[in-house]
Amino acid sequence: MSKFYVVSSEILPEVLEKVIEARSLLQTGKVKRISEAVKMVGISRGTYYKYKDTVFSFDQEQSRRKAVISMILRSETGSLNKVIALLSNQQVNILAIDQTIPINGVHNVSFTLDVAEMEISIQNLVHLLEEIPSVEKADLVAVE
Repeated sequence: MSKFYVVSSEILPEVLEKVIEARSLLQTGKVKRISEAVKMVGISRGTYYKYKDTVFSFDQEQSRRKAVISMILRSETGSLNKVIALLSNQQVNILAIDQTIPINGVHNVSFTLDVAEMEISIQNLVHLLEEIPSVEKADLVAVE
């Protein structure tokens, strides 16, 4: 399981800030392609792809926090209900659920969550989800 830290940008390589800046350009629509974004901020595409899913900005003024968690769930009666109940018990608001049809007895489920009111860490939440017997795997995809 990944660990997350909040670290001052003063001690990090400049390239990490540029990755965040490139991702912001893409998300805001200022550029359409990754090649444009990386050229504007002065990094390579390889650098962008290496860090794009592991470096996030932190805004202390942000009143809402969002997270995306993807999981592989066994196709069993009540399995999705157990996940939803756990999220509810942890004061997590579900913003969206995306689910595939079951293939070979499992399906992929992706949750977009508002975790602003949650009192445990996101890592602990992922760990609790993985403890549900019908959850094969749970991964934190992104945090905002």
